[in-house]
Amino acid sequence: MSSDTVDIAANLAEIQQNIDKACTAVGREPSDVTLICVSKNHDADHVRNALVNSRRVFGENRVQEAAGKWPGLREEFPDVELHLIGPLQTNKLKDAVALFDVIETVDRPKLANALAKHRDATGDCPDLYIQINIGEEPQKAGIAPMDADDFITDCITRLKLPIKGLMCIPPVDEEPAPHFALLGKIADRHDLAIRSMGMSSDYEAAIRIGATHIRVGTAIFGSRGY
Repeated sequence: MSSDTVDIAANLAEIQQNIDKACTAVGREPSDVTLICVSKNHDADHVRNALVNSRRVFGENRVQEAAGKWPGLREEFPDVELHLIGPLQTNKLKDAVALFDVIETVDRPKLANALAKHRDATGDCPDLYIQINIGEEPQKAGIAPMDADDFITDCITRLKLPIKGLMCIPPVDEEPAPHFALLGKIADRHDLAIRSMGMSSDYEAAIRIGATHIRVGTAIFGSRGY
């Protein structure tokens, strides 16, 4: 489905119905689940269709793309909450901190130390989630589950970073539920309330296993304009 023909309002309504059903099935309140509209590779005019349908939480993969799109949109919709859900290189850190309200992809000690150094120098740091490479896939970013406890503790205790939760992307060819459950166990060990897990293909399963944030793009906006 192309961006020109997709009915964003209808898609959002359907997704909300699915969120409600998934929450009801496990005794959760739908208000406990935040839908992050993944707007990467969609232009500002297309994204505006979600904004006018009362959505305010969005995710972008690239700092440069977001910097070209969101300043103008935020003039129209100043209450937007913007999440970085793609990898962050340290040379883009300053721009990312200025632009994003949440960085979900703290995935290595070098980045954590750089964020702390920038925070100490400027006083600026958005909320942070630690990305766990939950399936231990070599092509994916994130801290391995076996190293997660030490890394989380270091970020919170030594660096005193505002770590609010964890994020993961399970392997595409495996049942996601065990990976979501593992992320939840790691989060529980550190009293982290936020679990960003679940995308267009598996967000209902993620909700049933405790997702607080789901990242949905294609199911809202249609195929991306790469």
